[in-house]
Amino acid sequence: MTLPANLPPDFRAAARDFADSLRASFASGMPAQPEDQLKGPVQALLKTVTSGVLTKTEAQVDALGGRPDIGVEVGKALCGFVELKAPGLGAQTKKLKGRDKAQWEKFSALPNILYTDALEWALYRTGAQTEQDKKPILIRLDGLMEKGAASLDDDTLAALHTLLLDFLSWKPIVPHEPRKLAETLAPLCRLLRADVFAAVEREGSALALLCAEIRQYLFPHADHAQFADIYAQTFTYALLLARLSGEDDLTAAHAADRLDSGHGLLAQTLRILTQPQARAEIETAVGVLERVIGAVDPAKLAKRGDPWLYFYEDFLAAYDPNLRRQSGSYYTPQEVIACQVALVSELLSEHFGKRHTFADEGVTFLDSSAGTAAYPLAAIESALRLVEQREGKGSVPGYATRCANQVYAFELQVGPYAVAHLRLTKLFKDAGATLPADGLHVLLTDTLESPYSDPPQPPLFGRLLTDEQRRANRVKAEQPVFVCMGNPPYFRE
Repeated sequence: MTLPANLPPDFRAAARDFADSLRASFASGMPAQPEDQLKGPVQALLKTVTSGVLTKTEAQVDALGGRPDIGVEVGKALCGFVELKAPGLGAQTKKLKGRDKAQWEKFSALPNILYTDALEWALYRTGAQTEQDKKPILIRLDGLMEKGAASLDDDTLAALHTLLLDFLSWKPIVPHEPRKLAETLAPLCRLLRADVFAAVEREGSALALLCAEIRQYLFPHADHAQFADIYAQTFTYALLLARLSGEDDLTAAHAADRLDSGHGLLAQTLRILTQPQARAEIETAVGVLERVIGAVDPAKLAKRGDPWLYFYEDFLAAYDPNLRRQSGSYYTPQEVIACQVALVSELLSEHFGKRHTFADEGVTFLDSSAGTAAYPLAAIESALRLVEQREGKGSVPGYATRCANQVYAFELQVGPYAVAHLRLTKLFKDAGATLPADGLHVLLTDTLESPYSDPPQPPLFGRLLTDEQRRANRVKAEQPVFVCMGNPPYFRE
């Protein structure tokens, strides 16, 4: 039979070796885990499909909820994962039961994972099996265990080669519409949360130790589930903020370096959360988020107007609707905010003599539950428009600098806190403002917590975290507030 044009000879030879080695392994009476016997042959086969393939077997830790058996890089970039099953279980996830089914429910968030039991091969993208002519693609190697290489024909090998090449050619396709981007990131963040929770529950794990340390000086009341949520959202939004701040080579380390200027707390928190030992326990989810967020195109997002207007609400609705209800994360329509800002502006101007409203001297503004800073943004934009009308465009930077020093925002959840930083930083920079020497006054804190509590002195690496708490406490205890405005969290049935 003539070789199909797209079937390289070295792949055909590797496939024959793959088949013969498995036939010999499973014919042996030596006891061994079936999946372990597939690892080496599958890795060897993948490396003949295209150049630059690097594979890494993942250590399985039951308490972590399982990881895919093989991680795959192509050209030093994460490509995807391979999950191996005992021959006979198949590669069709809809037929899985028990532990394998529960595992698939977790892995279905991965954007590129290959399932195989050596006899069947199927490729899944974010839970959906790849298709051809609207039919799921399933490659079957019938008779492999009995006949070895003699069971292979070139048409089947060509189909397998095409499937593997599709797997190894994966590149993230990230939506440019904010709501769809939020819905893309939500399941990956949820996957990270599940991995973190499983690790924290395992006594003696690096993440369990890290959780205990962080609780001492930042989130003292957080249980394991809340810590896992804080970790996952912090990681996701810190990466996103770094990407939108111009970081092209997106890794957690590079993201932290990028965030050092202007977002020091997030930068240091990211470094703490991704210490090597902790990261190793959740590498699958971390690596996927780095690759996907690294493909976000900031310029295309910006073409849609303000991409962050309802981004966090959309994200939370897809990530965890129950958490959204519990945290009261529902956003006030812009029309309502504009109306409230106009009413307060009129009061400031006509009854308090503040001609430039929120940009006048002494008008300290506080949003005590800022979310993504919708109220501060609307107030500042309104005031700066008034300044430009009355004083001219050249006066705007000075008044914007005053606003940057007089506007305060408290937020408890890390996700909206990061977005608030992003939006306010952009607004002030676009207006030509000089930011406060101590950074934006967007503070990660519980508004209802006593201003007279003093967090314990942390190790050097965590000092920024407790400095943030002390800054918030000083505002609560000492800062006179002229306008308090916002939409506090509320319960919605």
